[in-house]
Amino acid sequence: MSSENLNNNPRIIVVQKLYSHFLNKESELIYPKHRYKKFIKDTVLGTIEREEHLLDNLKVILKDEFNPARTDLILKLMILSATFELMFSHKTPVNVIVSEYVKISDFFLENAHKGYLNAILDKVSKNVRKNVE
Repeated sequence: MSSENLNNNPRIIVVQKLYSHFLNKESELIYPKHRYKKFIKDTVLGTIEREEHLLDNLKVILKDEFNPARTDLILKLMILSATFELMFSHKTPVNVIVSEYVKISDFFLENAHKGYLNAILDKVSKNVRKNVE
């Protein structure tokens, strides 16, 4: 996948917007012109607004496997935004959400973290969608 395709990936933009927000909470969130602008905006704002709810669910599902305080910020944001999508974007298939986040992890994470992300999202997806559907 070329870097131009990666830079245009809506989920990469979501993670970048979340990262900039969490580094500077007073900064204004500006969304680029993009064919998936509504998706990007909904996912970013939804993840921010429901952060506590998402973290509470992750604690229940993952127990000791995920400690937000000790997790690298970028990985934590990827897990949060993916969990938001799994919980609230019912029209998007689970395998699409998980595979997209694993695919964009090349952009943000080292190989060691990619397997962890995949395992976490797989476990979250099985628990979250089971309760929703």
